[in-house]
Amino acid sequence: MKPLLSRRQALGGAVAAAAATGLLPEPAAAGPAGSGAGAALIRAGDPRYPVLAERGYNKRFTATPDEIVLVHSAEQVRDAVERAVRAGRRIGIRSGGHSFDGLVDDPAVRVLIDLSAMKRVEYDERLGAVAVDAGLTLGEAYRALFLNWGVTIPGGICPDVGLGGHVAGGGYGPLSRRHGLVVDHLHAVEVVVVDAAGRARIVVATRRPDDPNHDLWWAHTGGGGGSLGVVTRYWFRSPGAQGGDPGRILPRPPQEVLQRTVTWSWAQLAAEDLPVILRNHGRWHAANAGSAGPYADLYSALSAYQRLVSPQYTTSVELSMQIDAAVPDAAGLLDAYCAAVRAGVGSAPVTGTTTSRWLTAALAFDPGPGARTKSKGAYLRAPWDDRQLAAVCDHLTRPVGRGLLVTTAYSYGGRVNDVAPGATAVAQRDSVLKAWFAAFWPDASGDAESLAAIRRFYADVHAADGGVPRPGPVTDGCYINYADMDLADPALNTSGVPWSTLYHKDGYPRLQAVKQRYDPRDVFRHALSIRLPG
Repeated sequence: MKPLLSRRQALGGAVAAAAATGLLPEPAAAGPAGSGAGAALIRAGDPRYPVLAERGYNKRFTATPDEIVLVHSAEQVRDAVERAVRAGRRIGIRSGGHSFDGLVDDPAVRVLIDLSAMKRVEYDERLGAVAVDAGLTLGEAYRALFLNWGVTIPGGICPDVGLGGHVAGGGYGPLSRRHGLVVDHLHAVEVVVVDAAGRARIVVATRRPDDPNHDLWWAHTGGGGGSLGVVTRYWFRSPGAQGGDPGRILPRPPQEVLQRTVTWSWAQLAAEDLPVILRNHGRWHAANAGSAGPYADLYSALSAYQRLVSPQYTTSVELSMQIDAAVPDAAGLLDAYCAAVRAGVGSAPVTGTTTSRWLTAALAFDPGPGARTKSKGAYLRAPWDDRQLAAVCDHLTRPVGRGLLVTTAYSYGGRVNDVAPGATAVAQRDSVLKAWFAAFWPDASGDAESLAAIRRFYADVHAADGGVPRPGPVTDGCYINYADMDLADPALNTSGVPWSTLYHKDGYPRLQAVKQRYDPRDVFRHALSIRLPG
């Protein structure tokens, strides 16, 4: 069986054949890394420059800064930030380089601070929490946390995503229905900020309500990255954890996971079956969104790839899932879940099941090489209604050019929804699914066509709400880590609801107050950064 949600295989080589090869860092060991090295200042002409400048996931955007500063410590970040501020140069911050839109690889950025060499993982006795540098990828963090202490954080499925941006945006993944979001376990954050005089300083902000920097911590529990400063380190400790044993203060992952894929080839899938599959999937999650019961350990994703007529590519509709193999009757639970999604579907799928060690499964996802792409997202409080289902099916079965559309509905809810909306900066705490919409295409000649296609797709699904998932009975705005600059364009967002509300809802004024205090000069900014009030 292929790895859970292996997009490279699901696309049948469509993206792999079209895009340049990406870079996947080697797994990090715990402990200091590069602690004796000075910051590397890299400019055009240096052979390292294109390696660092071009490592972003979305090949529509390539960084072109005057210099890239490869840093190894918070002190080096502070110095680099202060030099850039004194010179009046726009700053960009990169951890994993997986941003879906051009927030980091912006031509206005003149100094790009690259955190990818900051990879320490250690237990901090002073704070009683596990400290993780922001330059690690998720896969490196999973490996280090598990092999050293048998614990993890409930982060995403892409092991090459950078921890720095993933956490600041909220962070979710296969263990979130059981353990909540990553930020629900965030104990403290270290940030380089800039005061009104242009001086950079290092601030550690914690979860403790009496911490004078508590609001800075709160803003990093879902407010998004790159708005307030440079995050250099996170500390993780679950609320209510007791004692100082690092093996007992964070979630313990399953020993093994039972994984299954159910795949309908477009060659065999009847046209009337797709809306039935989508409807069944949505209704099941609406009925099983609570944190109690045997399905709290289930993670699933229903991916519908646009039907392609070219024999060169293979696309499909694929339901991928996993559950803790130690849950009583785990196989029976998956059987019942699959039966619920397949109810009334005449087309027979191909099914594969396997059992894997958790760490193997957590590191197995392969997103394929970077591609030219555009992503959009939506929180779903309820399943898509009939009009929305019709729009999804229409766009996925239309004739296409050289690009490819896909939508994935990820399981949500569980412990995520047990946390009050204002407890963290993640305001969406009653959704049952998280939807992702994307287009992939091979080269710049397809930009106009593919961008128009994904924009029409998204706008038609949300036509009743001004082309965006306006907070309401069915949808509840957007996930900031699915960055989409279109939301700030009034020609594309005609809802009357600003992008800031779609992402942050009622928490946005509080985020603005934090911005005023810690970044009064608006040093850290991009197309979707928190704006200064007034």
